[in-house]
Amino acid sequence: MTGFSAYGVTAQHEGPYIDCRDLFKIYKRADLEVVALRGLDLRVASGELIAVIGASGSGKSTLLNILAGLDRPSAGQVLVGSRDLLDVSDSDLVMYRRSEVGFVWQATARNLVPYLSVGDNIELPMALAGQPAKVRRAWADELLEALGIIDKRGRFPYQLSGGEQQRAAIAVGLANKPRLLLADEPTGELDTENADSIFEMMRCLNRSYGVTVVTVTHYPGVSRFVDRVVHIRDGRIGSETISRPDYRRDGDTVEDEFVVVDQAGRLQLPLEYLERFRREGLAKIQLEGGRITIEPPDSNPRRPRNRS
Repeated sequence: MTGFSAYGVTAQHEGPYIDCRDLFKIYKRADLEVVALRGLDLRVASGELIAVIGASGSGKSTLLNILAGLDRPSAGQVLVGSRDLLDVSDSDLVMYRRSEVGFVWQATARNLVPYLSVGDNIELPMALAGQPAKVRRAWADELLEALGIIDKRGRFPYQLSGGEQQRAAIAVGLANKPRLLLADEPTGELDTENADSIFEMMRCLNRSYGVTVVTVTHYPGVSRFVDRVVHIRDGRIGSETISRPDYRRDGDTVEDEFVVVDQAGRLQLPLEYLERFRREGLAKIQLEGGRITIEPPDSNPRRPRNRS
């Protein structure tokens, strides 16, 4: 695959930019083991913008932390570019977090240093990377202009609205021109209008600079702004939703949801389908120990057929 890395630099990369295969993450607390990811498979193309949604505890934040290099997987394979995050040294992981990935947290207090101005917050990661002052200022101004807050450059975080703080946080995440931007509930503390604005800004930056964006969200309207919505359930990808333009109605989109079969042949049906099977008698469904078994409504092969 030939793609464009962020900010106009051409990059050659074979295959998907993010490639997770049979990914497991197990947390051990005393005598208790919590399996957060259960053989997850996910591929993201270079320059793609996707949203990961799911119930609390489904594993979406765990996936984001692994992609950010903040946590290590227990088993499986996770490739970001040509880097294997399962087999990487601590020093390489630090360089990865510093230069190849940007992160936007839900809580603005984790994104911005309160005693620095907006401009200084954006320039700080570049200063730590050794960028000259002239380069830092030019790139910070370009990001602020793209995000519509160039007039807030000299203000402190407490002088900004919630939406402006998140725009500044996105600029900080892109300060070192990473190829991957990760956002964990970036609109969780915003109203609908500001949430739409933030996702629209992220889409514009994705299109303008070619940066790959993965966001975790509960926002119901996110499908209008992303290339693909990935539904995660119980630590696996259950289905994906892709939006396409509806040419019959100007500006509207049609959403197609696809059930995903992973590389091990496992299939997760949405809960509403299971309920429909049970309600309409389309199948016999048994739930034992977290495993769902679906059988034909009558599995007795000797039952005589009713002939008319």
